[in-house]
Amino acid sequence: MCNTSGFGARGWGIPVATDIAFALGALALIAPDAPIGAKVFLTALAIVDDMGAVLVIAIFYSDAIAWSSLAGAAAVVLILIGLNVARIRQLWPYLLAGITLWYFVRQSGVHATVAGVILAFTIPTHTRINAVQFSRRTRGLVDQFDREETGDFLVLSSKRQQEALFALKHASEGVTAPILKLETALHNFSAFVVMPLFAFANAGVRIGLSIQHAEITLGVLAGLVIGKPLGIMAAAFLGVKSGIAKLPATLGWIPLLGYASLAGIGFTMSLFIAMLAFDGTASVDAAKQGILAGSLLAGVAGATILRAARHYRDGQ
Repeated sequence: MCNTSGFGARGWGIPVATDIAFALGALALIAPDAPIGAKVFLTALAIVDDMGAVLVIAIFYSDAIAWSSLAGAAAVVLILIGLNVARIRQLWPYLLAGITLWYFVRQSGVHATVAGVILAFTIPTHTRINAVQFSRRTRGLVDQFDREETGDFLVLSSKRQQEALFALKHASEGVTAPILKLETALHNFSAFVVMPLFAFANAGVRIGLSIQHAEITLGVLAGLVIGKPLGIMAAAFLGVKSGIAKLPATLGWIPLLGYASLAGIGFTMSLFIAMLAFDGTASVDAAKQGILAGSLLAGVAGATILRAARHYRDGQ
């Protein structure tokens, strides 16, 4: 049973993405003492997977291209790059240009999610001062704050303490990259509002078995549970053997297979791609069933392999 031909082949991109939140959450529950190398590996893998998924959406699941709108999007991207080169640190010009970019990208026929990725790449990551400068400056300001205490412990009555306080705020802003400010501002809203609503809205599926669409369900499931871990392991093996990468000393091949299996937890992004691939057809429910079952089995497989690896290590 595979989806190499016919209508089911439209769902080939479903297993590409990794749900970062669910994968890392599963890792925290299964192996809370996992080495830092493993956490970095899984996080980096999930981020690259999602970037790959966005590219898949942009290239293979977009509508006919409207070149005039695409040209408008390109012009906005040039403006965003110009803002970055000019070292503009205020966020509002980037957000205003980002809304315009989203409009042009959406009108162009390319999926609008690409606009968010492009915008993120253009928001500055540089800071006015580095960590050493910040540490030196704030230590001096804290000492000044302590020296200027008037005895009533009220900052309001000490002008010098107020000056030190505002200087500390300025230093904190100087060492914080604009992209970090935006990420911090959006994190709670994204994690506790957007993602749950997205999952709730898109995970609804009628549970049932249709022989007509069974190959789609099994194809998605096999892609998440078998194909994805094997692909990750093959890429890791080639990277290590070619000298491009090095396996961390605290991470063996068997645990790596466990972490690769956790990457099979696709869920939110996979659901999104399934909606694009099969929207308006009965096949979308079959794809969702494959995603839910495959993500669950991938988590179970990852947990089983990691626990077995731990027992083997403890028994040595």
